[in-house]
Amino acid sequence: MKIKTWLLITFFIVMILPIAGAYSLYVWINAYYQDKNVAEYFEKLTELNQVKSVLENPVHYKKNADRKGIEALTNDQLAITLYSKSGFVLYSSNPLRLEYESRESVFKGLYELKQNYNAFTYKEPVYQDGELLGVYKIQLVRTDWVKGVESRSWLVIASSILLFLLIYFALMMLLNRKLNRPLHELMRQMRAFAKGEHVESNLVARKDEIGELAQTFLAMQDEIETARTHLKAEQEQKELMIASISHDLKTPLTAIQAYAESLQSKALSEEQQVEYRQIILTKSETMKHMLDDLLMYTLLQSTNYSLELITVDGEEFFEMALSDYEQLSENQGFTLEVTCDIEGLYAVHPKQLQRVIDNLISNAWRYGEISTTIGLAAINAGKCPIWCFDFMKPALAKHDGMYIIVQNSGQGVNKENIEKLFEPMYQADTARTKAGERGTGLGLNIAKQIIEKHGGTVELISKEGYGTAVLCWLPPFKGEIS
Repeated sequence: MKIKTWLLITFFIVMILPIAGAYSLYVWINAYYQDKNVAEYFEKLTELNQVKSVLENPVHYKKNADRKGIEALTNDQLAITLYSKSGFVLYSSNPLRLEYESRESVFKGLYELKQNYNAFTYKEPVYQDGELLGVYKIQLVRTDWVKGVESRSWLVIASSILLFLLIYFALMMLLNRKLNRPLHELMRQMRAFAKGEHVESNLVARKDEIGELAQTFLAMQDEIETARTHLKAEQEQKELMIASISHDLKTPLTAIQAYAESLQSKALSEEQQVEYRQIILTKSETMKHMLDDLLMYTLLQSTNYSLELITVDGEEFFEMALSDYEQLSENQGFTLEVTCDIEGLYAVHPKQLQRVIDNLISNAWRYGEISTTIGLAAINAGKCPIWCFDFMKPALAKHDGMYIIVQNSGQGVNKENIEKLFEPMYQADTARTKAGERGTGLGLNIAKQIIEKHGGTVELISKEGYGTAVLCWLPPFKGEIS
C-alpha cells in the first residue's frame, strides 16, 4: 500500500476511533442511567406514598398545629415543606427556608413527580370538605444517583484517557514500523554507500514510496559505480597514454639530440650535414604530429568542446579536401585513385574534417601493402566507386547524406580487432605497418569523435588477405542558409 493511502486511512481511523469510543461510552452510560432511573423512580414512588398518608392530614395545615409526626419523617434524604393556600410556608425541614413563595410557584407542577439531577420533587394540594387547606412538597434526595454519576464521570474520563493513549501508542508503533524504521535503514544504507561499500537493500520489495525510493537509490548506486569504473578506466587509460606518448616522444627526441650534437662536429661533410638536418626536421615533425594528436584527443574528450559547423557546397569542398594526396601517396609507394561524386549542402568543420581525411590516409599508408592502390572517395549515399571491394558494398546502406571512403589493400584486420582499433592507444601489430612505423594510436579514435560531432558514423570493414576500408557517413544539411 502506498504511504499516502496508508496515511489517509490511518488519519481517518484516528479521527473515527475517539468518536466511536465516546459514542460507545455514551450509549453504555445512557443505557445504565435509563435502567437506574426506572428502578429509582419506582423506589422513590413507594417511599413517597408512605409519606403522603401523613401529609394529607388536614390538622397539619392549621395554625400552631403539632407537627412532630412530620419532623419524625424528615431526614437528610427527605425534605418536607408545607404551604398555606396563600403561599406562606407553614413548615419546612430546610433550615434555610423562605417564609413566602408566590402562588404561581407553589401551585406549579402539582401531582407531578419531577426528576431533577439531585432530587425527586412532588407537590400535591390538601382539601377538607372541598376547601383548599394548603400544599405539601416532598423532596427525595438522590444521593446514590449523584455518587453513581460522579463515579461514572471519572470512569468516562479515565476510559477516554486510556483510549487516547492506546490510539497514540498504536499509531506510534505503526508509524515506526511503516516509516521510521525503513527510513533509518535507508539512511544507514546511504551512509554505507557513501563510505564506499556496495549496498544490497531488501526495501525494494516494499510496494510503497519507500520501496520506490530504495529502487531509485539502488539505480543511482549502479550508475555511480558504473561511472566510477568508467572514470577509473579512463584514468588508467590516461596514465597509460601519458606513459606511452612520453616513451614515443623520447625516441625522436633522443635522435634529434644525437644528430644535433653530431652537427656540431666539424668532421661532417656537407652532404652529411644536409642529411642530419633533414632527419632532425623529420623527427621534429613526428613529435609535432604526436603532440597535435594528444591535444586534439584531450579537446574532444571535454564536454565543453563543440565544433562550429559551417554550410558548404559538397562538390566544391570535397574536391578541394581530396586533392594533393596523389604525390604524397606516390612518395609513400602507393597509387591513389580519387573519386569525388557529390552534390548538395553539408554542415562541416573544414579543418577538423580535413584532419579526419589526413588520419585515414596516414593509416592507409602505414598499414597498406607497398605498390598497391589506395582508394579515396567522397560520394553521395546510394553510389559506389568502381574500385571498392565487393565485401564493402553492403555496408554502404544509407540512402541520404554522403560517404567518405578510404580503402587500402593488405593483410586486413580480423574481426576481434576491428572494434579495438577505435580505442585510444590501440595499434595493430607493428609488423604489419610500413617499416615498423608507429603512431600515437589516437588517429582512428580522433576521426571517430570528429565524425560523431558532425552527427555522422564511422565503420571499419576488413577482410583478411584483401584489405581494409573505413566508411565515414555524414548527414545532409537540413537547416536554412544564413
